[in-house]
Amino acid sequence: MKRTKLLLSTLLALGLWTACSKSDSPGNGGDGNGSTEGKFVIAATPAATQGVADYLLTTDHLDAGTLSTKNNGVEQDGTWRYYTTSKNLFFSMLYGQGNPGAVTAYKLDGGGKLSKLTNFQTETVQAFAPVNDDILMVRVSRSISNEISHWYKVNTESLQIAGEGEINTKQLAGNGEMAHFSWIKQVGDKVFAPYFSIKADGKDGFGTNYPDSSWIAVFNYPDMSLNKVIRDNRTSFIGAYFTDGLEVDEKGDVYAYSSPMATSNGKVTSTKPCAFMRINSGTLEYDKNYFFNITEKSGGSNIAYKLYLGKGIFLLGMTDPATLESSLTDRFAVVNVYDQTFGWVTGTPDPAKIISVSDLNSYSPKDGNTGYVGITTSDGKSAVYKFDAKSATASRGLEVEGGSITAIKWLPAKA
Repeated sequence: MKRTKLLLSTLLALGLWTACSKSDSPGNGGDGNGSTEGKFVIAATPAATQGVADYLLTTDHLDAGTLSTKNNGVEQDGTWRYYTTSKNLFFSMLYGQGNPGAVTAYKLDGGGKLSKLTNFQTETVQAFAPVNDDILMVRVSRSISNEISHWYKVNTESLQIAGEGEINTKQLAGNGEMAHFSWIKQVGDKVFAPYFSIKADGKDGFGTNYPDSSWIAVFNYPDMSLNKVIRDNRTSFIGAYFTDGLEVDEKGDVYAYSSPMATSNGKVTSTKPCAFMRINSGTLEYDKNYFFNITEKSGGSNIAYKLYLGKGIFLLGMTDPATLESSLTDRFAVVNVYDQTFGWVTGTPDPAKIISVSDLNSYSPKDGNTGYVGITTSDGKSAVYKFDAKSATASRGLEVEGGSITAIKWLPAKA
């Protein structure tokens, strides 16, 4: 299967929105906190082209209908865009692949269309997330000769860089390698930053001599001073390159997943299972009494990505168990991390025909049951699939003509 996430997995092996009326009808959006006025934004890459930018398309519903990229949408400046939201702002982040990046911010205008507020150049960053009134971004060093990684924060009121600082990621690793953050997330008044250890030696850059441990750096905010490092050796590292492996549930508990994907010289060397672990609310340690073994439940598959549906329910993209090195979604599963149940989903396309999945940017209203994922197949069709956790089924919804869906986001009309 060819996938938009292929570049990310290769690097690892080497070493969205007019105002909706309030309604309970299927397909209406929300932020999980009761707000239902806004738009969905669908990011789509035009078909039959390479090296082109996404178009941002707006829609009221995801369950049915058709959108087209032809003469429609807001074209992005540059390829490899990634997206996040904060309050009623939509942020488009340019991944510069070694070159400078950029941040573009939008909001909905009075007519329900995306209106650009700002566009400014930044360093290319490898992790970003909303924290309080900021977008926190981290540029991670990948060279053992350069110990310093950099963080920046964009204030969502002024839309300006409001602070920056340094993290010695070689010192953070403390083992002669470099700490490389997989993602960052606000947990209470702290920032949790899971990381994996990499050689960063120019030969086996993303390889490691420490494949069977996990680390979460905990930073105080807003000064980003290091509070502590949460360590465990029951799994490999949390998440994956450019992949969020943490989720905070409604109780404030943190669930972290790990897939055994650590490598050395291009070969997977992890020996631990794919699993969820838990950090109870208000604590900075793993709960040693909690361990949800996904390898065991799935018959040998790993988690490629997760979408939290709310109330302890996750939709998981799962890998092909026959390909240990793969971090690409082969099929889907639903799990309940509270009672540790696992079930395979039916109704999705044949895995052999899936060429891309909007895994980094999928959507759920956090109702404990529903998720939406963009899936593009080898026949050139791209559609939003609605997942129902209770029945463990998926159904085809909104179709996008002339493009591959790369992201699905909900943007509130008001902060």
